[in-house]
Amino acid sequence: MKLEDTLLQRSQQHCELCGSASPLKLYEVGPQDRTTEDNCLMVCDKCRAQIDKKEELDSSHWACLTTSMWSEVPGIQVVSWRMLNRLRNESWASDNLDMMYLDEERLAWAKATGDHENDASVDLHKDCNGQLLKTGDTVVLIKSLDVKGSTLNAKLGTVVKNIRIVEDNTEQIEGRIEGQVIVILTKYVRKQNQAEK
Repeated sequence: MKLEDTLLQRSQQHCELCGSASPLKLYEVGPQDRTTEDNCLMVCDKCRAQIDKKEELDSSHWACLTTSMWSEVPGIQVVSWRMLNRLRNESWASDNLDMMYLDEERLAWAKATGDHENDASVDLHKDCNGQLLKTGDTVVLIKSLDVKGSTLNAKLGTVVKNIRIVEDNTEQIEGRIEGQVIVILTKYVRKQNQAEK
């Protein structure tokens, strides 16, 4: 039996963290030497996005940890501990952390990523107004920009369609202007809303 099938059977087709029946994906709890059913779990898109810091942390969504933290599965325990630590400023999360016990080996695994030292803040790509930017969005330049190494001048009000997010830098996006792909700072763009299109 494939690992994913084993995990779907174990989870009874529900997210092993929040219990949601929405589409599930295999999540490997790192770091690890090899993939096993002890260090993998099935999670919904919402849990995954927040674990991976691709979405703002929703405290009310994670109330589910009060149940999942008691799981016998090591990977679920580790993710629960990490998420409770990110939410530790919430009294309920702090109380659950005080009750939760991980043996030395699992605690070392949980701390290995350093994620427990982070707070609930998430670094996301946002425009000049604080609107969330995603790959495929359309933006408008709020300032005329000279493109380095080129004679191109991107004028104020230029519409840039189908942007791409620069994964390792939340202050940058990529977009095509006059046939050239350029890097644009997010502070110089405004997300175009549906009414403007």
